[in-house]
Amino acid sequence: MRTLMSILRRFRRDRSGNVAIVFALLAVPVLGAVGCAIDYSRANQIRSKLQSAADAASVGSIAKASPGFIAAGAMTSDGPVPAGVADATKIFTGYVANQGGFTLGSVTPAVSKSGGALTSTVQFSATVSTMFLGLMGSKTVTVTGTSTSTANMPQYIDFYLLLDNSPSMGVAATPTDVTKMVSNTPDQCAFACHDLSTANNYYNLAKTLGVTTRIDVLRTATQNLMDTASQYATYPSQFRMAIYDFGGTSQAMGLRSLFSLSSSLSSAKTAAGNIDLMGVWANGGDNDIYTGDKNTLFGTLLPAINNVISNPGSGTSSSPLKYLFFVSDGVTDESNASCPKTMYNKDWGNISPRCQAPIDPALCATLKNRGIKVAVLYTTYLQLPSNTWYMDWLDPFNQGPFGPSPNSQIAQNMQTCASPGLYFEITPTLGISDAMTALFKKAVADARISS
Repeated sequence: MRTLMSILRRFRRDRSGNVAIVFALLAVPVLGAVGCAIDYSRANQIRSKLQSAADAASVGSIAKASPGFIAAGAMTSDGPVPAGVADATKIFTGYVANQGGFTLGSVTPAVSKSGGALTSTVQFSATVSTMFLGLMGSKTVTVTGTSTSTANMPQYIDFYLLLDNSPSMGVAATPTDVTKMVSNTPDQCAFACHDLSTANNYYNLAKTLGVTTRIDVLRTATQNLMDTASQYATYPSQFRMAIYDFGGTSQAMGLRSLFSLSSSLSSAKTAAGNIDLMGVWANGGDNDIYTGDKNTLFGTLLPAINNVISNPGSGTSSSPLKYLFFVSDGVTDESNASCPKTMYNKDWGNISPRCQAPIDPALCATLKNRGIKVAVLYTTYLQLPSNTWYMDWLDPFNQGPFGPSPNSQIAQNMQTCASPGLYFEITPTLGISDAMTALFKKAVADARISS
């Protein structure tokens, strides 16, 4: 008995036995916590895989070449895009195929078009079987997730090209070409005047000399523009083109259609090959027998093109945006009694009501006030110091602090005509073709942002 009591007292005094008791008491919750962590970590890994699948589905279903994107482009109103929903489901299913450890509860894609935006949302729910949590009565864990992506829709745009083919566009295109023309004409003229009354005109001389004139460059640039538009088109018929000039001859001046509005860019390119300098009819000198050399009728042409262009829409296939591409050297030459320039000087006398002056920006404001975007390409009016007429009538408008520059009144008025961000002036390092391409890209980019 004494022996038993001694053993019990020693056991009571021995603290090392508490470790085993405490460990036994704590083992169950510790193992449970570790088990829960393992189950939740596994569930989170599976959720990450499903979230990646949802991300791929939301992005892929509105990608540029996706069925949903193409279908949305053909829609004339806002609403759901069933083709996008089907594609999102297909993408999600493909990502999770052959992956185990979960039971997919639901996948809910939604693709819709609103204005100029296409939005795809993919929601999912799945259950993941547990091991340790199952001992506590939780046999599964539910994981959910959502992925949303948005894409800007390309806009449908109608482009109207108003191209200056008046006699001033017969000026040699570069300083080198100007020098060649001046050196080969008795009156040192840099203009390739297209005088229809004689075959011995400067227009034919320029061709013989291999001189490139502004109208030649404009023709090529317009053809190149059609190639650029084809490259940038996302949808068939996304861009339509119309081409107008100032008239074939001075006898029949006014807005002339070279190509009616059409989505056939290849046909527009062919038609652009017919862009040429206006022919004039002189009578023993520089005076046109029909117009008195007044062959740039901005006051008539811009109101006429305004009447041609229908009201701009929201950028859908049935309601395209409207852009006017206006290419000119910016100097009007017409009968206008209210001309801002006094048409008199010591060399020429009084020639009123002839108006030869920078364009009136109010003519462009009429178009812009209707919501039509006006893109202006100013073909810089080069100095012609050997030409008395130029020096008397135009050089005063063509001066900045250091000669012809963006500060000249001609350039300023042309820039005022343009919608914000849609103005280019040709410089020796930027040709007409480059500028027209840049204007086109800017127009497409602005249309997408503004939508």
